[in-house]
Amino acid sequence: MLIVGCKIYLAESQAPAAVQIEPGAKQRGMSWTAERTPISAKNFDTLTQAHVNWIVQTPFGWQRDINSPDLALTTKGVWWGETDEGLITTTQLAQERGIQTLLKPHIWLTRPQEGKWRTDIKMKSEADWQTWFTNYRRFILHYAQLAKQQNIPILCIGTELQTTAVEREQDWRQLITEIRQMYPGQLTYAANWYEAYEQIQFWDALDFIGIQAYFPLASKIEPSIAELKQAWQQYGDEIASLHNKYQKPVIFTELGYRSTSDAAIEPWKWPDTSEINPSKLATSDGLRTQANCYEAFFQTIWQEGWLAGVYWWKWFPSIEANPKQQGAGFSPQNKPAEQVIRKYYSQSLSSAKPS
Repeated sequence: MLIVGCKIYLAESQAPAAVQIEPGAKQRGMSWTAERTPISAKNFDTLTQAHVNWIVQTPFGWQRDINSPDLALTTKGVWWGETDEGLITTTQLAQERGIQTLLKPHIWLTRPQEGKWRTDIKMKSEADWQTWFTNYRRFILHYAQLAKQQNIPILCIGTELQTTAVEREQDWRQLITEIRQMYPGQLTYAANWYEAYEQIQFWDALDFIGIQAYFPLASKIEPSIAELKQAWQQYGDEIASLHNKYQKPVIFTELGYRSTSDAAIEPWKWPDTSEINPSKLATSDGLRTQANCYEAFFQTIWQEGWLAGVYWWKWFPSIEANPKQQGAGFSPQNKPAEQVIRKYYSQSLSSAKPS
């Protein structure tokens, strides 16, 4: 087993064939939101109460638009939690609580074209492609070195970069080789759910198949748990086939639902300003739909032996001081969905203990 309880094995080789993840060894994850200012140990109290044992931390690289080869590694002048100091402090405070980090750098487009985002990044010439990969290499190797120094067990080498990942496979394979020469931990890549995760050809070079799992689960508002479970069946079968093909465990590097009655229709949809307005909290129908989406996942996909973990979007370290985040957005905090997480994470934790 690669990950047992809170003991981390920094593997130099790839995951063994046909690995099955026992419930107690799953990554009980949460996507951590960087804070503007320094945090303290008390910010992890609610995480430990929810039985979370892994967090995703997300620093950013800054790129103007999808065709720009210029990509800036920015470690200063951003929110504290996205700086090297913030990442290191957060990692160390989390480790003191028995919580490990999956480091997951993203690219942020500062001037995106209409309807375009990082999955559409594509250079206009071979020279630009070479420049882009040179810059991306500098960006990701910086975080590989940080991950090595802080004993971070898992590094995500890229997030939702579909066009680059599919069209430039050999560049990514070379990059993976370079990362492994520096970093002794395990590697994944976060592929978007839509026309992406099945197209990646370099899963064999990684330790985990990573999926941003915002699969649509309904075509109507307020679906029942039974309907949501049925929708997961097709996706589960497809992911199982990919797991069997590459013999790699799967991580849902991101998954979440807004607390709205239509949350299961387009789970990836970003909340509008009205949904996070502090004067407009989630309705009872919205809270129930969000909780039902969580319940359906835990009753189906969470039980699969090929799933190594899930990282829910998203968790605010100081939500009590930021009431607007308790609106109808993605966070499960202080909502029925949080109780669903606690229930299933607690069951997984109990199964990891010797009888």
